[in-house]
Amino acid sequence: MADAADQNPKDAGNRVPEPWAGADGEIADEEYEYEEEEELDERAAAALEREKVQSVFRRLSSDLVGIRVHDVIIRGNAKTREELIEAEVADLLRSATTVQDLLSAAADASARLRGLDVFEAVNITLDAGPPELPGTTNVVIEVIEPAIPISGNAGVFSKPEAKAWSLEGAVKWKNLAGYADIWDASVAYGWDQTTEVGVGVSLPRFKSIPTPLMARASLLSQDWMKFSSYKERLLGLSFGLLSTRHHDLSYNLTWRTLTDPSRLASTSIRRQLGHNLLSALKYTYKIDQRDSHIRPTKGYAFLSSSQVGGLWDNKGLNFFRQEFDARAAVPFGFWNAALNVGVGAGVVLPLARGFMNSSTPVTDRFNLGGHSSPVCSLGGISSLLGFRTRGVGPTEAQRLVPGTSEDGSAAVPGRDYLGGDLAVSAFADLSFDLPLKVFRDAGIHGHAFLTAGNLVKLSEGQYKNLSLDEFRRSFRSSAGVGIILPTKLFRVEVNYCYILKQSQHDSGKTGIQFSFSSPS
Repeated sequence: MADAADQNPKDAGNRVPEPWAGADGEIADEEYEYEEEEELDERAAAALEREKVQSVFRRLSSDLVGIRVHDVIIRGNAKTREELIEAEVADLLRSATTVQDLLSAAADASARLRGLDVFEAVNITLDAGPPELPGTTNVVIEVIEPAIPISGNAGVFSKPEAKAWSLEGAVKWKNLAGYADIWDASVAYGWDQTTEVGVGVSLPRFKSIPTPLMARASLLSQDWMKFSSYKERLLGLSFGLLSTRHHDLSYNLTWRTLTDPSRLASTSIRRQLGHNLLSALKYTYKIDQRDSHIRPTKGYAFLSSSQVGGLWDNKGLNFFRQEFDARAAVPFGFWNAALNVGVGAGVVLPLARGFMNSSTPVTDRFNLGGHSSPVCSLGGISSLLGFRTRGVGPTEAQRLVPGTSEDGSAAVPGRDYLGGDLAVSAFADLSFDLPLKVFRDAGIHGHAFLTAGNLVKLSEGQYKNLSLDEFRRSFRSSAGVGIILPTKLFRVEVNYCYILKQSQHDSGKTGIQFSFSSPS
């Protein structure tokens, strides 16, 4: 055994016995005491750490804590260019002067980066700045890029109002050049109605241009033979020139062809058959403060859209088109009820010498009717439930083909719906929870609605016949109740519609109606 002189003076008074110096039971008791001491130390350290965190939160909630961003560090961007990420969020983060502001800015920056749609995840953490620079922090942005940048989808969609089906598919290639660019190709084929093929690219920003850019080429064919005796084919280019939270500016250059394979079109439709060039600039202002697009219970929304056609080409389609859409949602205190009300108005005028005696393009006029929900769509003139698509407004008899019908009576020509140059629509929709809990848990709810609208022709000298009193008296209207099945992608409605008022040649029908609407 070693002498006491050889022992460490600090350990001489509390020397731990060697394992062989005592019995096994004594050794076990001493080891257990050490474990208790270590456990107490861990509990004390955890309690101290919790107290520090709570102290920080108390200080943040009571006082503004000054801070300065020293550096923004970006990690995980194997393909995305670092300057793009910095341009999106660096100024936002560096502008923060307090910890509270920085936390809010970090949340906004994370939302911006996720909104680029090229990252699987975005994580932002705050790290301590250099020791020689107190009161500073480093913001660490870590992004996770998808392993496979190509995605696609396909599906078959029904259109109950037209009793038709469409096959649609799209492919996207994200971040091909590292500028968060998204290249896409889409195709849609509708049996006896619509066919569309398009390719495009969009960028959130490019070099010194701070706003998103978009370019797209498309070929669209639409069949309006059942409604207006013509088929439409559009081959064009569209460019997004400005796109911010509330403002959007775009330019379209389109070669438009109208044909009538049946040769039964009315005189007004026949005048517009053939080829035309559309060169148009469109500006849209939009603000939407509603709490939901599927089932709004509070908030308001407003949209204004202005389009000028005929730029750079006096021989093309020359017109001015203006639309307004305003709506609001007000909650009630029972059954989670909310009242949505909205009003829309629009006018289209020809731009030419003696313009009020000229004609407006039939494809750019306003149309009422359709089965889409007026609550979801924010885009101008709302739908008029209970009426067929393009089933309201001025009409004209088709060309009469001599002959008799199957029962031997004289043949009666059909009518073409021409659309209107001035249109007004309004709706009121009261939504409420259903009594069964299983419905409430699934989001299935009921509603009662009232829709109204009217449209008239102003061009070709028809403005002379406009009477405000007659315009008011000839409003079409419908009312009804229904059940709404909301999903993540669209809103499904099963409605009973009752036609309150319609004109002679309108196509309205009382009965059950199905509606599939996507939020705008």
